[in-house]
Amino acid sequence: MLYIVPTPIGNLADMTYRAVTVLQEVDTVLAEDTRTSGVLLKHYGISKPMLPYHQHNEHKITGRLIEELQAGKTFALITDAGTPGISDPAFFIIRECIKSNIRVECLPGATAFVPALVNSGLPSDRFCFEGFLPLKKGRHTLLTSLSTEPRTIILYESPVRLVKTLLQLITYFGADRPCSVSRELSKKFEETIRGTLQEVHDYFSNKSVRGEIVLLIGGTPDK
Repeated sequence: MLYIVPTPIGNLADMTYRAVTVLQEVDTVLAEDTRTSGVLLKHYGISKPMLPYHQHNEHKITGRLIEELQAGKTFALITDAGTPGISDPAFFIIRECIKSNIRVECLPGATAFVPALVNSGLPSDRFCFEGFLPLKKGRHTLLTSLSTEPRTIILYESPVRLVKTLLQLITYFGADRPCSVSRELSKKFEETIRGTLQEVHDYFSNKSVRGEIVLLIGGTPDK
């Protein structure tokens, strides 16, 4: 069978007991980056073979992995941080497992957008998760569509593009649309900045931005 195992988004103490147990018991750990995952496994005293599994090789090696799973092997899939499949590799191998009647089990665990959403102060009963925006093709079309989205919108963004994206959002959503930016969640320098798109843009435009970014925008107000 295949286990989908969430890993901490920053603080290693956020690993669940069950996740550690599963990683101790599987035959092989499929890791997005074996160097990053090696630090996590070493921290918990887990000594298991690791195999790189990421967006650049998943189509090439999944067929062989399916054959090994059918032969009785048990794998755990982990990514650098958070739950696999949420803006990270997982969908392709899960789909192939389902096609081949191989059992798949996803453990509950860390996902960056959940604490960012709850902590934002924006409505969390209904939301729209878009992950990373397209860099070029389709970006204008998507932003135009999202500008009238009534639910809270959740985006992931890189620190080097944050200020530029905020400025672009002002153009599409208006400077007064409420938003929240969370970075370095669960880490020592965790920070959440709330305000209008203009206020948050002005705050970050004068700073060196680091860490993983979760950007939330309030839905379009009722007319």
